[in-house]
Amino acid sequence: MSGGVTMARSSFNRRKDAIEDIFGIYIDCERVGGYKYYIGNPEALDEDTLQNWMFSTLSVNNIISESRSLHDRIMLESIPSSCECLRMVIDAMKKNVLICFTYQKYSSSTVKEAVVEPYLVKLFHRRWYLICRYPETKEFRTFSFDRMLSVEPTSIRFKMDECFDANQYFNECFGIVKDDGTPLEHVVLRAYQNEQYYLRDLPMHHSQKVVKRGEDFIDYEYDLCPTLDFLGYLLSRGSYVQVLEPQWVADKIKEMHFDAMKRYEKEENS
Repeated sequence: MSGGVTMARSSFNRRKDAIEDIFGIYIDCERVGGYKYYIGNPEALDEDTLQNWMFSTLSVNNIISESRSLHDRIMLESIPSSCECLRMVIDAMKKNVLICFTYQKYSSSTVKEAVVEPYLVKLFHRRWYLICRYPETKEFRTFSFDRMLSVEPTSIRFKMDECFDANQYFNECFGIVKDDGTPLEHVVLRAYQNEQYYLRDLPMHHSQKVVKRGEDFIDYEYDLCPTLDFLGYLLSRGSYVQVLEPQWVADKIKEMHFDAMKRYEKEENS
């Protein structure tokens, strides 16, 4: 990576320390057998960690920066969220202070205000979400950043629940919907054509496992709550996926497909 140019030990150590400061990845040394360096905490680069996301983002950014002459031939997805709101929320998370924000639901013309404890932020399907807790009731809620109209930090400090674990909080979730009453289920999907390979290479959930392979399909199993965002994703895959278990999820997907078909029938008859 240095292009064959020898790097001074002091320069190497500065870069090694910077990698640990920025990414939380520490580089260790095996002194026996020729000073071999390796990543001391490889779990930090697991798929769902912040370090892996930062590292991947920086790698892609470097590739694009080196290819500016192709700027009109490299297309990216935009994330419609306020960077300033995100910055304020993350700053409040660092300081453990309450935030006050105003928001407006899609289904309402009323602007509401909330004062909450900011626990974590999550990126899901090109949208940033805030997961927070009301200080009085200790109830957790989720808000989308693109529905926030303003965000202001307060000077009121709060103490996070020491037992709270962000990964565990969303362990049984497909995306962002949680605590809507949907039970945990053992879901089995049959994926056809190229969808079987898409799921293989980009699993929908950490619990995904292959249970059966056929001539033109693969069956995958999941342990999750089949919430509305999960059902919506399955619906978007059309005839390429089929729910085998549980029956109520299969019936719900069938009903949603039927409702969509009726909308088209109404348009044809109007």
